[in-house]
Order: sequence, then C-alpha cells, then structure tokens
Amino acid sequence: MPIDRRRLLGAVAAAPLLVGAAPDEAPARAVGEAFARTLSAHDLAAFAALFAPDYVNHQRSAAARPPLPGMSGRAIVVALFADRLRALPDLTVTVEHLLPGADGVAASYVYEGTQRGAYLGQPATGRRLRFTSCDIFRLRGGLIVEHWGMSDTAGALAQMRAG
Repeated sequence: MPIDRRRLLGAVAAAPLLVGAAPDEAPARAVGEAFARTLSAHDLAAFAALFAPDYVNHQRSAAARPPLPGMSGRAIVVALFADRLRALPDLTVTVEHLLPGADGVAASYVYEGTQRGAYLGQPATGRRLRFTSCDIFRLRGGLIVEHWGMSDTAGALAQMRAG
C-alpha cells in the first residue's frame, strides 16, 4: 500500500499543536508562512529576501526554465516563480500544512490561479488551476539555504489539457 505523503505530513504537522510548539520554531513557522504570503501578494522582492545568497535547490522542477550561466540559486527560484506569476496572474498560495523545526520547516502549499499565459510548455487555456507542492526548507539565520520538494506538475498539466 503506497504511503499517502500528504496525510503523513498533515499528521506530523499536527503533533506540535497537541504539545505546544517550541519557541525556537517560531522563525521557521514565520518563513513557511511568508513563502505563501509573499507569493500571494506577488511581491517578488519580499519573496527573494526569504532566500540566502548561497541558497541551493535540490529539486529540479519541470516548471523551471534552464538557468543562465552564473545565475545564483536565489535568482533561479525567483525566476521560476516570476514565470509562474506571469502565467497565473491571479495566483494565490495557501499553507495547507506546516511543520516548523529548530533549523527548518516542512510545508504543503496549495496554488490556485487562472492560466492566462504559457505554463509548463502549455499555451494559455483560461482554466482555473489548483495544484500542490510539498517542500522542505533548511534555514540559517532566518533565511532559506536549502530546499527539497516536489510539486504536482502532472496534476497541473492534466488540468490544462482537460476537455
């Protein structure tokens, strides 16, 4: 029987609520929430400020265009989300589950928006999309320094190709 990652993440995320979140988890919670808030506000400057200059993304996203030589990890992630915001100009991002820790945060996010521009190689469809991501961020000094995760690219593509 396959593991339902979203249900597992939700159960693990709920555990601190039962015993009370540790005070040192507050910065991680703030970063996890700011990730969604800055993207929903379409504030790429504030979004970029969440990432350390030496940020490393361990996820190779199908949504990302190939980086230009010499681009920093932070510049690459900002470009990825700038492209997403252009394609989905009414994009909102909500936190579904958040699991803060002393040196990082795991989160499940829900992305919703109308596809008005090319995205994932698909021309604009005018369709309302809803897809998710599960992300793990390692933090240092209140900034994201590393990321591991996966997004529901297949689900987004299926919605764009439907009908």
